[in-house]
Amino acid sequence: MTAINPSGSSKNIDVALIGVGIMSTTLGSLLKQLQPTWSISLYENLAQGGLESSDPWNNAGTGHAALCELNYTPAAADGSVPTAKAVGINEQFHVSRQFWAHMVSEGHIGSPKEFINPLPHMSFVWGNEHSDYLKRRYEALRAEPLFEKIEYSEDHAELADWVPLVMEGRDPSQRVAGSRVVGGTDVDFGTLTRKLAGYMDANGAELNYGHKVLDVSRASNGRWELKVKNNSTGETSTVSARFVFVGAGGGALHLLQRSGIPEAKGFGGFPVSGQFLRSTDESVIARHNAKVYGQASVGAPPMSVPHLDTRFVDGKRSLLFGPYGGFSPNFLKSGSFLDLPLSVRPHNLIPMLAVAKDNMSLVKYLVTEVLKSRPKKIAALREFYPDVVGDAWELITAGQRVQVIKKDPKSGGVLQFGTEVITSADGSISGLLGASPGASTAAPIMIQVLQRCFPTEFKNWEPKLKGMIPGYGAKLNENASLLSDITSDTDRVLELG
Repeated sequence: MTAINPSGSSKNIDVALIGVGIMSTTLGSLLKQLQPTWSISLYENLAQGGLESSDPWNNAGTGHAALCELNYTPAAADGSVPTAKAVGINEQFHVSRQFWAHMVSEGHIGSPKEFINPLPHMSFVWGNEHSDYLKRRYEALRAEPLFEKIEYSEDHAELADWVPLVMEGRDPSQRVAGSRVVGGTDVDFGTLTRKLAGYMDANGAELNYGHKVLDVSRASNGRWELKVKNNSTGETSTVSARFVFVGAGGGALHLLQRSGIPEAKGFGGFPVSGQFLRSTDESVIARHNAKVYGQASVGAPPMSVPHLDTRFVDGKRSLLFGPYGGFSPNFLKSGSFLDLPLSVRPHNLIPMLAVAKDNMSLVKYLVTEVLKSRPKKIAALREFYPDVVGDAWELITAGQRVQVIKKDPKSGGVLQFGTEVITSADGSISGLLGASPGASTAAPIMIQVLQRCFPTEFKNWEPKLKGMIPGYGAKLNENASLLSDITSDTDRVLELG
């Protein structure tokens, strides 16, 4: 790690990456291989990378592939279940898997076992209405090659074999339904982020931890000037960059606003916080081996879909339930209560007011969640785990998610539960807003950034990208043979078999 220039001085670089999370390190790792001569510097406010949204304790979902997340396949008005969004997300996740497999096979990021593990993904519901929906979802998805290995059951004994904790103590007369894909994964994005940052550091990139970017402004020569503060000394300095990527999670909105680019106007942010219950009983943790997702409560944001979730964090197995939604005006877990009010601008005031008016059910849900007592939190867990012993679970605070608010010609503003890439017209600055599916689709999102921001160079990069990602440019769902080959290869390299 190299310290940046002294206070008051300035230096020139090709690429500045703000925030050392999974997005910035993925983009930087791609650029290091596509354009190795470019100078790249990363700036992170915290002491190391991957501590905010990329951290597995903060991340609401660690391995989104649309295998079990029901919010990606909502029922249509006629009762049918469209699959296009789930297929698209799963395609994207396969791109990320191929990129990680490339980084492993080239020896860039060490053992895959340190950041990815095989884990079944399962959806679980109860009651006639939800069970009927899940069966229709299963029938719709199994017709898609990407989901052809999905299983479905309403048999209590079979489901008990899949997820014993979920079924033990359950009323045998209760109608329940589950669908499962055995070939899912759990990803520790905090560890992966630090591995990618380590690769960049070893290959000439400059990592600056404990350095906060205070301002981003356009210089008269067309370059971007970053005002950077060294947190340990309090000194500030200026960095001049040809290209800037703002991958600062919830902190991205403020910096994109500071840049003054018209493409960022009209955007606002709605912060959603959360909590998890984490098991402290090793015997319970050892008996659950799946990500089990249910149906979201009415008015709940997608990041609050309840799940009983096995995770591997720093190589240790854990078990979480939640998240329980909440509200905090912070845009980052390490942020300020002033983040939300300071994000309000004349250009985004109408969209933000419109969203507040049209999303009272969400506000009501979040208020209810904030006021929910521990016994009520345990009661929600008991719906998934009937025999739960409540005192063997500890409450932990999850990360902040800033949902995107954007202009809408009809309503004035809409709340978007997804990711949004904002790029200047000349491609010299770009940033990412939003959350789900986020980290799991980092590789295809960052390739999209490269395509938008470097259209001339991108044509020359495509052969290299094809070498890294054999399925680049192809729709795996439309090519069963290629899908089979790529899945087998990534399973082998990532040691998922």
